[in-house]
Amino acid sequence: MTDYDVLRVFCGPGGGYGNELGVVREGSVMPDRAERQEFAAKLGFSETVFVDDPERGVIDIYTPTLRLPFAGHPCVGVGWLLDVPELVTPAGVVGVRLDGEFSWIEARSEWAPPRTLRRYASAAEVDALAVPPSGEWIYAWAWEDEAGGRVRARAFPGRNDGIEEDEATGAAALLLTQQLGRALNITQGTGSQILTAPQPNDWVEVGGRVHLER
Repeated sequence: MTDYDVLRVFCGPGGGYGNELGVVREGSVMPDRAERQEFAAKLGFSETVFVDDPERGVIDIYTPTLRLPFAGHPCVGVGWLLDVPELVTPAGVVGVRLDGEFSWIEARSEWAPPRTLRRYASAAEVDALAVPPSGEWIYAWAWEDEAGGRVRARAFPGRNDGIEEDEATGAAALLLTQQLGRALNITQGTGSQILTAPQPNDWVEVGGRVHLER
């Protein structure tokens, strides 16, 4: 088995929760894309990252079933792990900064894959949702405190790849921030926390806590 790290990204204030991420630091041991895809499927995390150049921050991202040009929680996690000023993804160059307990990335909204952002009337309605049928990537959200920018959200990838609900989703949070045009404090899944802030020219910052699991 290839060596890999496991991170939890977008952890809650107490350090729990967060979305697991697999990271193969030596991407050169598995250069073939088909082999990477197979390995990501075997690990079964919502995303797995292969680091192709740790000094320049060149990375390659996979779900269990497809390769992604950009994804939020992998970039936040790998940015923290490599401690580099930027990451090079197929979508573009992602800015990285570390600020105390939070790791931040800056990315463009058009890099995020399409998502259905579905607003509900209350956080309780979001909490009560059942997993919807496969076929549509749904980000269900509601205001917990609109004046304070606090959001309750859950994410349902709908890919039929074993990931029925995504615990913490940076790309969807980025899209919601771009749509609403304001900074957000999102509680997603069972207790993960995602912070966002819009920047000029359709850039958005997305940040959260990262912990090394293994």
